[in-house]
Formats: sequence, structure tokens, C-alpha cells
Amino acid sequence: MRFKKHIFICTNTRPPEHPKGSCGQKGSEELRDKFKKRIAELGLNKIVRVNSAGCLDACEYGISIVIYPEAIWYGNVSEKDIEKIIDEHLVKGKVVESLLINDERFNPKLMKNAKIEALKDEH
Repeated sequence: MRFKKHIFICTNTRPPEHPKGSCGQKGSEELRDKFKKRIAELGLNKIVRVNSAGCLDACEYGISIVIYPEAIWYGNVSEKDIEKIIDEHLVKGKVVESLLINDERFNPKLMKNAKIEALKDEH
């Protein structure tokens, strides 16, 4: 396994009038760059990959990120949260509860062991 963790940061940009807004308009590219820089400074870049993501469909929750393999979704992430996410989530393995997206659709417990067949039945 090349990377143990992947941090996907939404850098999608929607038109300014879109009701959900977009992470790109909220500074997500700069956040991604700062995350990447800090991960490299700490020497974690060999096991943690910080990636740009297209639309994660969570822009209404501020800059959104998802960390895999745990499928933990954080919203309203800002530069001040980088150290907290690195220290708590990546190093200590604890979810940063205060940054979780408070929406059942982003609950990792509902995503665990979800089978495609089961998802098809919902539509």
C-alpha cells in the first residue's frame, strides 16, 4: 500500500449565484496547498496523500474534505483546523467531532459495508 490515508479537499467552483456556493470560492485551493505543505514538513507525505477533489457535493457546509479509508467528512474547514486534523485524526486516530458535517448523509457508519445492490433499492 502506497498511502495509508487520503485527504480529498473539494476545489470545485460553481457559478457565484449557485445556492450551495462552492468550496473553490471559499479558498479551498489555498487550504489544499497549506495542508500539503504541512504534511510534507512533518514527513507524513510518504503515507498521507492530500488530493484535490472535484465536487464532493457538500459545498453548502463550507470547505469540505473527506479522509479515507475512514470516510470521515469534515465541513467548514479552515487553515486553523489543519493542525487539529493532523494531530487528532491522522496522528492520534481520533475523529475531530467539532468539524464533522452534521448531516446523516455524511455519517461514516451508514457508509460502512454498504453494498451497491442495497443502494440501488433506495432509488
